[in-house]
Amino acid sequence: MTTSPFALVADLRDDKPQYVLPLVVRLEKTEPPARTDALETSARAVLTVLDDPRATGDGEWAQAMEDWQDARIRKVVRRARGAEWRKAQTLPGITVRGRHGAEVRVYPPIPLDGWPKELAKLQVSGTDLDDPEPPPPADLTAPVLWLNPRLDMSAGKTMAQTGHAAQLAWWELGDADRAAWRDSGFALSVRTASAERWAELLRSGLPVVRDAGFTEIAPGSCTVIADHPALRRS
Repeated sequence: MTTSPFALVADLRDDKPQYVLPLVVRLEKTEPPARTDALETSARAVLTVLDDPRATGDGEWAQAMEDWQDARIRKVVRRARGAEWRKAQTLPGITVRGRHGAEVRVYPPIPLDGWPKELAKLQVSGTDLDDPEPPPPADLTAPVLWLNPRLDMSAGKTMAQTGHAAQLAWWELGDADRAAWRDSGFALSVRTASAERWAELLRSGLPVVRDAGFTEIAPGSCTVIADHPALRRS
């Protein structure tokens, strides 16, 4: 069995050059996105770049994607508004829009210490958002990314974690299930599990994100479980 790059286990990945997948969320002062919409859009952005032709085969981003996935799978979410957001749009990447107006731009991986100037100045800490109204119950016929109810993470940190969960699910799916997810526009929802559901999910065998502990939470914390219908055990 291959060890997940998200797992907190010392191996050869730690000795390789480290890369990061940058994500930038648009965060205007007057119209910030709802938290759940931003979390879902971040996850969909990760799936979109994984599936992009430029990221596979002989694509222009393929080598960067390979180098990134050969080492630890790191994602960093920064925020931008106004002129900063417009500058961020000039770099090669993909902007993904949420169902309720959230916007997240994802870029091909870069060296951990190689941020382009347009992104290097953007804030990384303190990104937090609220939901104006509680989100409706999740559609269990579609993928659900369940958040650990016992962890308190900023919106930026949680956006990275939902991206990790979506990626774990993508890796475990076969071609037909990937195609179906693609055709749905990478439909998914993000919800916080109840304590009882979380305990059940931990026993389910579904993909679990275990954080490396670089920021906010303790190393090895289980943050998100990717509940894709195609991965549920019958």
